[in-house]
Amino acid sequence: MTSTTRKRSAPSYRCTECGWTAIKWVGRCGECQAWGTVTEAGQTAVRTAPAAVIERPAMPIHQIDVTQATARPTGVNEFDRVLGGGLVPGAVLLVAGEPGIGKSTLLLDVASRTARSGRKVLYVSGEESAAQVRVRAERIEALATSLFLASETDLGTVLAQIDQVEPELVIIDSVQTIASAQIEGSAGNVSQVREVAAAIIQTAKKRGISVVLVGHVTKDGSIAGPRVLEHLVDVVIQFEGERHSRLRLVRAVKNRYGPTDEVGCFDLSEVGIVGLPDPSGLFLSGIKDPVAGTCVTVTLEGRRPLVTEVQGLLAPAGGGSPRRTTSGVDNSRTAMILAVLERRASVPVLKHDCYVSTVGGVRLSEPAADLAIALALASSLLDKPLPQGTIAVGEVGLAGDVRNVGGVPRRLAEAARIGFTRAVIPFDAMGGEAVPDGMRVFEVRDIQSAVRAIPVGPVA
Repeated sequence: MTSTTRKRSAPSYRCTECGWTAIKWVGRCGECQAWGTVTEAGQTAVRTAPAAVIERPAMPIHQIDVTQATARPTGVNEFDRVLGGGLVPGAVLLVAGEPGIGKSTLLLDVASRTARSGRKVLYVSGEESAAQVRVRAERIEALATSLFLASETDLGTVLAQIDQVEPELVIIDSVQTIASAQIEGSAGNVSQVREVAAAIIQTAKKRGISVVLVGHVTKDGSIAGPRVLEHLVDVVIQFEGERHSRLRLVRAVKNRYGPTDEVGCFDLSEVGIVGLPDPSGLFLSGIKDPVAGTCVTVTLEGRRPLVTEVQGLLAPAGGGSPRRTTSGVDNSRTAMILAVLERRASVPVLKHDCYVSTVGGVRLSEPAADLAIALALASSLLDKPLPQGTIAVGEVGLAGDVRNVGGVPRRLAEAARIGFTRAVIPFDAMGGEAVPDGMRVFEVRDIQSAVRAIPVGPVA
């Protein structure tokens, strides 16, 4: 080999999901940890030639027909609330949730109600037979003449079913069970999911039909499959809930046609799934007489206020390190509130076993519930119940300060509607708005003032 001969440069490899590069091929991306996404970069590719005939020529923007992007209600009000009014023709939705949480039941109800409105619906099940889907449809009274069922796992057959039925709504349960014969690998891997999603999205846009894809989730609750799947679809919906609770929450993580701060509430029972336009009563214990260790707060799920009861119990530790057990609230945040009570409000709680739980299986994730947790624990230690009809809203800081949270007027209005008459809130949280009629407000600046604002007993 002469000195003038150029050495061939070593190939480089790039992840198609996140762009991470490597000098050699690996099966798993070192950045996003996705499998099968690392491919050789810099390969010579055949450039795509311009199309000879344009099927849909570009038009001036003022001549575009906007009626094609109008949402059509499904008949399930809570589902339509999350979507922003209903399903848009040509839109592709991805519904994700844990197994057995009720995704198929909800979508079968959506399919039947849409079919009863006079539109054709195709329900493709890759996990169950058509007979199994029919049995569940009978149980939840979801039979409709215009609802077509098919049990298929081949992508080509699914596309042929769409051509034959010509539906206005297609539900595929689930996208991880469909595979293409032209792509190597089993159903559910990265290449198959990408091909299936791309083919179905192309069909939806070309025909102007709405498509709902059911997606699996991983152990940590994220959507399984390549991240490009979430980027391709128009709407990503999370279906949440605890197995031991009947409450189910539906929220939009991504929505090109509506808001992402709306939450739909459903009650899942043996006879089906029913929307809950007013779910606040589910999160209250129903005890008439005040009990020590309980406090009510108002949390915001999206733009919807939910009145929720927090229960706390402090018991003398039996020896060793005190226990910290929580259900429905963050364990680390509860430990922080205990430390603030001990240090800033002189409430001796750290040497006690602590148990904190919510009513109804709801999970409180926003800091606005801090003040209610603190008052419930102080009430339990002093064995003095808070006055009946009291709520508490506010974030507790490490300095013992009670910080303002968003939507306090809306929270108080919901609490007043339920029948609550007292509220402990951060100082100047109302922002000049009027206090609801019949409600007495205690504005506090710190946790010590909050404990003393309500007569739960003397502070040690």
